Amino acid sequence: MTNTISDVEHESFHNFFECWLAEQNQNLQDLVIASKNNQTTRNNLYNGNTTTTAAANTNISLRTLVERVVKHYEQYYEAKSRWAKQDVLRMLSPSWTTSLEDAFLWIGGWRPSMAFHLFYSKSGLQLEARLTELIEGLDTGDLADISQHQLMQVDHLQRRTVKEERDITEKMAKQQESVADTSMVELSHVITELMSTNAGHEQEVEEDRVESVLASKEQGLEEILQRADSLRLKTLKAITHILTAIQAVHFLIAAAELHLRLHDWGKKEDASSRRNSS
Repeated sequence: MTNTISDVEHESFHNFFECWLAEQNQNLQDLVIASKNNQTTRNNLYNGNTTTTAAANTNISLRTLVERVVKHYEQYYEAKSRWAKQDVLRMLSPSWTTSLEDAFLWIGGWRPSMAFHLFYSKSGLQLEARLTELIEGLDTGDLADISQHQLMQVDHLQRRTVKEERDITEKMAKQQESVADTSMVELSHVITELMSTNAGHEQEVEEDRVESVLASKEQGLEEILQRADSLRLKTLKAITHILTAIQAVHFLIAAAELHLRLHDWGKKEDASSRRNSS
């Protein structure tokens, strides 16, 4: 990759997104390598082939990697926030996502509550795979090895997140309903009447009103999008803070895999649809 995300951000958000995806794929590879290296270190420690100091250093490296990956998500939302100020409608109806991804969008992105479904799904799969080790009282070093205290923290976080998500959803519903408020209905009628009488000058005057009214609607949409993105990032950070470094690595692996593969599958479906339609 010749450009970094900061190099292409000024060109278009679509270009930025493609570059960001490439970096996410690289982060995924780094996370997978780190998880494998950690398992090797754990095995060596168990067999007496390494020291606890080496294991502690590995843990520090894992936490540094987690922070770097979370920072990468933060860069995405910072860029998205800047672009939303210029064109919030494009952020809510992105051309850089596939039809498959669009079907699951919530206010221009993923539902924050989905992060908890991801967490429970991945931990359940790892629990099933490492059940024998857990029964024998061994630590697995992944999401199968989640503690009761951690589960309580995740549950509490989930309740708070769902509550805020519902509040944002309600605000979005009210904003969408405002498209049929008195000002919009009256304005649409006036413009229609002017169009039927070919009143060019009067129509130009009213078009200024249209821009003003629509601008206020878009401002409301921007505020809701910013709040939704803030909750998405806040939820991601909070979950990784609850988890140990290696558990956070496994969670971020699952998140990147799901995002990247869903995007790939969507591109294939869109290509297939275009071929069938032609």
